[in-house]
Formats: sequence, C-alpha cells, structure tokens
Amino acid sequence: QDFTQLRALCLSQGLLFEDATFPARPSSIGPSLLPAELLPRVQWKRPTDLQRNPHLVVNGVSRFDIMQGEIGDCWMLAALGSLTLQKQFLENVLPKDQGFQDNYAGIFHFRFWQYGEWVDVVIDDRLPFLNGRYLSVHPQTSNEFWPSLLEKAYAKLRGSYQHLHGGYISDALVDFTGGVQVQFSLKDPPPDLEEILKAADRSQCLMGCSTSGQLKRNIELRNGIVQGHAYTVTGAVKIPYKNGWKHIIRIWNPWGHGEWKGPWSDNSPQWDHVEPQCREALLRNKDDGEFWMSCENFQEQFAWLYICNRTP
Repeated sequence: QDFTQLRALCLSQGLLFEDATFPARPSSIGPSLLPAELLPRVQWKRPTDLQRNPHLVVNGVSRFDIMQGEIGDCWMLAALGSLTLQKQFLENVLPKDQGFQDNYAGIFHFRFWQYGEWVDVVIDDRLPFLNGRYLSVHPQTSNEFWPSLLEKAYAKLRGSYQHLHGGYISDALVDFTGGVQVQFSLKDPPPDLEEILKAADRSQCLMGCSTSGQLKRNIELRNGIVQGHAYTVTGAVKIPYKNGWKHIIRIWNPWGHGEWKGPWSDNSPQWDHVEPQCREALLRNKDDGEFWMSCENFQEQFAWLYICNRTP
C-alpha cells in the first residue's frame, strides 16, 4: 500500500481511509485474545471520535507517553520505551509526514525492519475499545495517539493484535532498529556486567530486560517487581556514594506505574548519602513506572538483559 497515493485519493474524495487489509473486525483482534462472547462487543473508534483536538505527538515523543492496555505486549512496549530515548532510530519508525492537523484523512504509516529492509505499514486510525476502555496501549496524555497507532501498525505487521500477546523484547528491538542484538543471562552474568551496561548506555544502545516466570505472568511481588514481565533499561551510571562508588541502573515498567520498592527506589534512604546535585540530576520521585536499583539487585531480580545497537 502506498501511503501518499492512498491519502491523496481519500482527500480528493473527502473520505476517511478504511483499511480493507486490516479491517475493523474480529479477524484483526484474533480468535483467542478475548473470550468468544466479548469479540463482537469490540468497538472501533477514531481519535477524532474520542478527542476534540487529537495529535499524533504532543511535546515530543517519550516513554512516559505509553501505558500498556489489556494486551500482553510488554515485550514490544519495553522495546518502544527504549526507542523513544534514541531519536536517530525513532525517525525511521515514526515518519513525520502525517498528523491530525494537515491533510488528515484517517490514514497513518509506520516503518519496521523485516528481513533486511524497512517495510512501510499503512493503517487506518480506528482503534479497538471494549466496554469503553482501550484494548490497546492507551495514551498517558489523552489526546496523544502515536503509541496506539504504532501498536496497531505492529499488530498488522504480525497478523493480529493477538500476535502481540506474549513475545520477546529481542525481536521488537531488531524490528524497530534493524540493529544487532545480544542477550545476557543474569543467572550467569559476565564478570564485567557493570562495564557492559555503562558502555551500552554511553553508546546509545537500546536496552531491555525481563523477569522470569513464564507460568506466573504479571504477578507483582511484594518488592514491586512483576514476574514474567518485560522492562526497559533507561540508564546506567556510576555515582559517588558514601566513601566509594556505586553502580546503579534505571529501569522503566511499560505499565506506566508499579515500581521497585527496595534499595535505590524513589524514597529509599540510600539517596540521602548522595550529593544533592547528583540526586537532583538522577531522581524523579513520581509513580511513573521508572526506578533505580543497584547492579546486585538487578541481577537478583531479572533473568535476561537485551542490548541492541546498529553495529555489533
């Protein structure tokens, strides 16, 4: 499908685009994502039906724009959270020639890397709702729609929304970058893990991590970490602490809330021993799903680390 031609055709006819190849029907949701009796109750709504003044992007693209919906696609959203930190990759995936203001015709497109080339995926902007709630990822800012539309394009690429329910961060990282990914088991980590994390952060690699618990998906432990869940690694630094140095790692939960409650979490006493200037630069004390933890706790709580870069 040619985005430019289709949009021009819709504009000339005064119509909003309806994508026959990924229709607003149960086939695009998939047969077993929802109980059979709920499938016919899914409603499809355009952002223009939901908001007076919808935008594709409001104040730039950020991981904090994303809140996971009913679909278990934390693996894809964790990769997407990482993508928002690296604008040079983001521009490939999210073309700038579209929006709700100029030449709006209900049609959008996104690009993903598949088998050695960038593939352009065209969609209409009808989004699935169940009982008045987003089935898909929903925007943290009510009138910003890039996460929901990008997720729809990725669902189309994979065949249905159901095909986003469970997957591997490593696949999504490559689909968003065309890069080379490597993964490390944190049960048997390399001895220089702290240095690898710091170097990857400095080299602007995309990073994610996941907890074990295939059988116990989305069980939140007392310490705030969710089992069988994917997260984004958003930073790794070495800071002066007491009389020495401490390696700490920043992690973000695609739910948009739900944080680690142990050492180095938002309200932990460890921050009292960090110089105010450094604390100010690093700590965002908000329930936004993002938190710091020590390298030791990271290895204990997480099972896998994924790093993706343009070059090996």
